[in-house]
Amino acid sequence: MQKVGIGIVGAGFVADLHAESFKRVSGHDVQIVAVAAPNTRRSAFAQRHSIAAEYDTLEELLADPNVDVVDICTPPALHVDMVAKVIAAGKHVICEKPLTGYFDVPVGEADGFDRRKMYDSVMAEMDSLRKIVSESDLVFGYAENYVYAPSVQKSRELLEKTGARITMMIGEESHNGSHAEYSKTWADSGGGALIRQGCHPLSAMLYLKRVEAKAAGRTVAVNSVIADTTAITPTLTDPQRKFLHARPVDVEDIANVIMTFDDGTRGVVTASDTIVGGVRNSLQVFTTESVYLCQISQSNQLRLYHDDSAALDDVYVTEKVDNKGGWQYVLLDELLARGYIGEMQDFIDCVVHGGTPQSDFELAYASMQAIYAAYESAATDKRVRF
Repeated sequence: MQKVGIGIVGAGFVADLHAESFKRVSGHDVQIVAVAAPNTRRSAFAQRHSIAAEYDTLEELLADPNVDVVDICTPPALHVDMVAKVIAAGKHVICEKPLTGYFDVPVGEADGFDRRKMYDSVMAEMDSLRKIVSESDLVFGYAENYVYAPSVQKSRELLEKTGARITMMIGEESHNGSHAEYSKTWADSGGGALIRQGCHPLSAMLYLKRVEAKAAGRTVAVNSVIADTTAITPTLTDPQRKFLHARPVDVEDIANVIMTFDDGTRGVVTASDTIVGGVRNSLQVFTTESVYLCQISQSNQLRLYHDDSAALDDVYVTEKVDNKGGWQYVLLDELLARGYIGEMQDFIDCVVHGGTPQSDFELAYASMQAIYAAYESAATDKRVRF
């Protein structure tokens, strides 16, 4: 087996998910050889994952000859510059979603900022990065785990076999909000619930429409978007926010988006930071001859009920549920069910054998275009056409 050395940039929640997923890639000798992060979590992260080399900066990590692939798990404002530096260093790159965003706003002052200016800036940046990626012979993996969820991959297989025409899709990712400080402000996150959570079902829809089109020997694209966003949490009293972690400053905590594809079909996306009861990850695919209900989380793999959960304090049950009493929906293998293992398997297969990952730069490009068109639509109360 060929050895593949992984260098991870970042040492937070997503970096942990990726590190655990790399350990389960099969058919290759994948080793996490280095981590770069300028914070106190780095050493604990390195110890948890038996990583020998620790660095303060990306530049130091890129100089390590044992690193073949760089996995970027930092806040999105750092992504584009880091991707360009990794490619310039001649190393393959994996980048966590979202690929980029618009961050050039004063902290807390995104309300009223020109969304068309945001859209134009983001797409110009994406055009520049597309050129860098396409002119290299290196693998770029866009870490959109929904694409690799087993239910979405089975939907892909069925679409390829049947040639069915997708007529409509409905997707959601919602929960009770992020703990991360960067999620509160546009200057740090590039948006709110839509770009952080809604990007997942949105990208999965774009992916499956691409699969459908390829099977039919044609292309497909989004030609218009209409959206509505708002922030509900700031209107609540402290007691009403007791079970909500979201504390938005100038970003949305609810988003609804309708994408219209150039074949007339629709994709409907919901994202929210105001939903208690655990993460809601789902994608419903309706075709001319079938229905695929992808229940990525809150599935029925295992349902638990406890009258008294006091003994479960140190037992992990499921993400974003603070109370372990009552009924619980449990994923028996979250990394697999949510697509994290599948995405790393695909990326490493492409690094070793060549090829383009299923979740590639073009999917990231189309996702960013739809998201920022949605922000413009929500701000102007108008449909945005491409």
